[in-house]
Amino acid sequence: MPLSVDRPRSDLLVMFGASGDLAKKKLFPAIYRLERRGLLGIPVIGVALDDWTDDDLRNHARASIAEQGEEWDDDAFERLAANLRYVSGDYTDPATFEKLRAAAGPAEHPIFHFAIPPSMFATVADGIAGVGLADGARLVIEKPFGRDHDSAVELNDTLHQHFPESAIFRIDHFVGKEALRSLLVTRFANAIVEPLWNRNVVSAVKITMAEAFGVEDRGAFYDSVGAMRDVMQNHLLQMVALLAMEQPVKEDARSLRDEKAKVLEACRPVDPTHFVRGQYDGYLEVPGVRPGSDTETYAAFRLDIDCPRWSGVPFFLRAGKALERTVTEMTIEFKAPPRPMWIPEHSHLPHNSIRIEVKPENFAALTWLRKEPGDEMMPTAVTLAPAPDERADIGPEPYELLIEEAMTGDPTLFAREDSVLESWRVVDRILDEYPEVQRYSQGSWGPRRAADLVRHHGGWPEEPPGEHQ
Repeated sequence: MPLSVDRPRSDLLVMFGASGDLAKKKLFPAIYRLERRGLLGIPVIGVALDDWTDDDLRNHARASIAEQGEEWDDDAFERLAANLRYVSGDYTDPATFEKLRAAAGPAEHPIFHFAIPPSMFATVADGIAGVGLADGARLVIEKPFGRDHDSAVELNDTLHQHFPESAIFRIDHFVGKEALRSLLVTRFANAIVEPLWNRNVVSAVKITMAEAFGVEDRGAFYDSVGAMRDVMQNHLLQMVALLAMEQPVKEDARSLRDEKAKVLEACRPVDPTHFVRGQYDGYLEVPGVRPGSDTETYAAFRLDIDCPRWSGVPFFLRAGKALERTVTEMTIEFKAPPRPMWIPEHSHLPHNSIRIEVKPENFAALTWLRKEPGDEMMPTAVTLAPAPDERADIGPEPYELLIEEAMTGDPTLFAREDSVLESWRVVDRILDEYPEVQRYSQGSWGPRRAADLVRHHGGWPEEPPGEHQ
């Protein structure tokens, strides 16, 4: 979207949590890529508690970028390093923000990235405003935005004391992935898709975000949020909104976000009887995890959307760690023919479906039935998908894209206040009325009860019978 006169570009980037894991793995590589493309070119201030110097920050940035395997460009890094500054201090100490004010110099439109624990969002926002840096500024807020509906309302109220809604960019890096942005083109640029994308022919929608690795070194953080708050309330419900939304009346940020909000508003609160929680064996031994913790590392639930397009179509969402493989995908399954000819009564042939893989590859695939070669009229499943060498995501990395969008003031790919609150409303009940956590083996597909959730709807995609442990 082209810039307008009331959306000036940011002239300073401040990274709170500059010594943390997110900055190391995602943010420093992202701003380096922007610098390589000539899209950064502004001072960058890192803020953290560590007793570092400017050179310490530069060395940390260099190591972070190298560890992610980025193609090295000495000139680009030197330009970035020349713009890097560091402010050390406690976020609860007003003196930290006085030092930040001095380091910010003449900047008129700073952008502040909160790569910090959610409990510190309000404190840091107050500190920024307290030294006069809020006017003309923007905030990039990492998820989870609050811990439930009421805390999200309270956090919004606190931020709005200093920042208008137009200055708050709630980031969800999944929405920046190429496959999800391509989904809108798939849906609305192809006339053959629209007649299929509704309750008349769709039997179920299944969304998976599986990770083959565990919590690793994030035990203390993860134990405070769990799978529901970490990815289900935000990543997966944003995917639902993109998949289920109506075509926007215009190709602008407001129209797109209006349609996403309508989907979430139409979602029923999740029924606790349709919710499964799991925890992988060995989680309690992870450093930072509380003794006897019942935090879920796996969550799955059924979602119902009360709107003309989707009424009666169940959406099944699951996410978990230490599962069989790493994959993020959406599967739209179509109803079986009223009289499926030549198919044995108890056949396990798959339904017609459209599968959209977001990770590790980026592609969409269509599955249908055809006659198996030979004399017998025996159907066999065929999947049409791009060749492996055509599945690479060659666009900008999600954080690279989203930081640039925030710097230009384009809110299209960021979550709006009403959508965030509706997402919390959808899951609020199961945050309080949750079932007992079920154990599952590492390398499995999660707890057995998750299979029961979809038993009458064809099972989870690509999951052989008996896979659950």
